[in-house]
Amino acid sequence: MIDYELLREQVASFGVTLTDEMCEKFDRYAELLVEWNEKMNLTAITDPVGIAVKHFADSLSAVPLLPEKQGIAVIDVGTGAGFPGIPLAIVRPDMRLTLLDSLNKRLTFLSEVCCELGITATTVHARAEEGARGALRERFDVATARAVAALPVLSEYCLPYVKVGGRFVAMKGPESEAECAQAKRAIGLLGGGKPVCHALQLTADGETLDRRLFVIEKQKSTPAAYPRPTAKIKKGAL
Repeated sequence: MIDYELLREQVASFGVTLTDEMCEKFDRYAELLVEWNEKMNLTAITDPVGIAVKHFADSLSAVPLLPEKQGIAVIDVGTGAGFPGIPLAIVRPDMRLTLLDSLNKRLTFLSEVCCELGITATTVHARAEEGARGALRERFDVATARAVAALPVLSEYCLPYVKVGGRFVAMKGPESEAECAQAKRAIGLLGGGKPVCHALQLTADGETLDRRLFVIEKQKSTPAAYPRPTAKIKKGAL
């Protein structure tokens, strides 16, 4: 379904190399995405080029930002159709992946994908701010999220999952650079250090996609008061 060489070309620009086996897994993932999208709303992007670039290559742009040590624990917060978590696990099969989403039917789809692709992952049905107040708190080397919310709110959702010494990788668009300044106070309160922004571009059918990845190191434990209850988060960022 997808063009292997197109995918390889896109990810090579940020230093990722895909084997034939990995490409075959991405191809099967794309087939399942389109098939299941007919019975539930997973994505508006269903064409082969869009899936390869806007979903798969975009997700894999986070690979160079992951710690190199084997067996890292990664949680994908608000994973939706599995991005970026499942693509990362295809390329980094050593990682221990947790996929968190508030809709159980999405997790049913993700369990099917993981089974088909031979990926071991834990699925968690919870809202982001609820899961971080339980057993998952400060258990992960890396938390990831892709375009779930503005950076001040996204930091409150994700940093509580990260252990001290770990990192939060937020995947956003170019407009998010303004969000970074607005998130400074929240990130500090939550135990995070200064965000480091990585800019990159992807190309799909002549369209250039500007992306921003923010890496926030966890420097100290998140105070017990955070994340706040859902109603307070909705009233405004920290």
